[in-house]
Amino acid sequence: MTTITSFPHTTRHRRTRSRLTTLMVATVLGLTSLSAVAATEMPPIPEVTGDVVEGDGNDYNLKFNIGLTQSSAQYRGLEYFKKIVEQRSDGHIQVQTFHSAQLGDDLQSVSALQAGTLEMTAPSTSPMVSMFPQFAVFDLPFLFPTPEIADKVLDGDIGQQMLKDASTKGLVAIGWAENGYRQLTNSKLAVTSPSDLDGLKVRTMQNPIHLDIWRTLGANPTPMSFAELFTALEQGVVDGQENPWITIESSKFNEVQQYATETNHVYTPFITLVSERFWNRLPESYQQLLREAAKQMGDYERQVSRTLNDQIKQELKEQGMQITELTPEQIATFQEDLAPVYDDWRDKIGGDLIDRIRAESQAQ
Repeated sequence: MTTITSFPHTTRHRRTRSRLTTLMVATVLGLTSLSAVAATEMPPIPEVTGDVVEGDGNDYNLKFNIGLTQSSAQYRGLEYFKKIVEQRSDGHIQVQTFHSAQLGDDLQSVSALQAGTLEMTAPSTSPMVSMFPQFAVFDLPFLFPTPEIADKVLDGDIGQQMLKDASTKGLVAIGWAENGYRQLTNSKLAVTSPSDLDGLKVRTMQNPIHLDIWRTLGANPTPMSFAELFTALEQGVVDGQENPWITIESSKFNEVQQYATETNHVYTPFITLVSERFWNRLPESYQQLLREAAKQMGDYERQVSRTLNDQIKQELKEQGMQITELTPEQIATFQEDLAPVYDDWRDKIGGDLIDRIRAESQAQ
């Protein structure tokens, strides 16, 4: 009797489990399909090349934290870095990747490296000007007319010397990547000239030269952490912000910003940093592996960033963002108004460094 009454109950549970299993499989397949579609938007992660690197027999755990989101070119670069380091160390170095400032914003992450509680980060150079004043050169407006000139400077003698100079204060600087050209967005009006910026509250990074740029243009610059920015835009604490197209889209700023102006006013790199405390624990062979992986990550991340740039700008237009493209004459007006910034910062940054970069630009 017991068997007869329980049998239909068991059958119903089996059928329910079967339906649930089918639904779960379909959901997983659907998510996999969506992931595959998203992945096709970016250049594929390259295969790892190079022999396995012999270490010292010890295992190492490496936490790598960035401020941008999981859909950014920078995080895609981190995925490649992880692949290189784990494969070429034969698993003796395990890399944990963190996005969206999960372990802190740029400055908090740098402090964690100095304290030895975080192994790696890759901040924009802009928030680090207080530590390394020469980094302000990357914040000078309209200094890098093309991405190719930026590559030439960063990968050449100038950029390599700057990495050496930044390998102090508990940090080891091992490579460059690309944040890219910054564009202005806001919720108030289409900006075509400096006069349109009068009184506009523009979020900036915690960087004195950025404050100087926007004050000079007549705006009201408001420094704040990137992690706080979306909420500040949504609530009207600030009217606008400036970041590369890929960051604007991946952070969904277009949901709270109607207007954008393609200014290309500042080219900003990312600098790849390692905690000196962690670095000194590594055998020399693993130190070299991290340097090689950082270089490969940076080259690939630039490729991803530039591949997506025009595509993303078009997508933002299709999603309803009003994008203004400045004429050469309009850009010249911004440049003329910003000339005092060069005068103010020449001695602080180093006139020789500025002149060397301009010489590289003219030789292109």
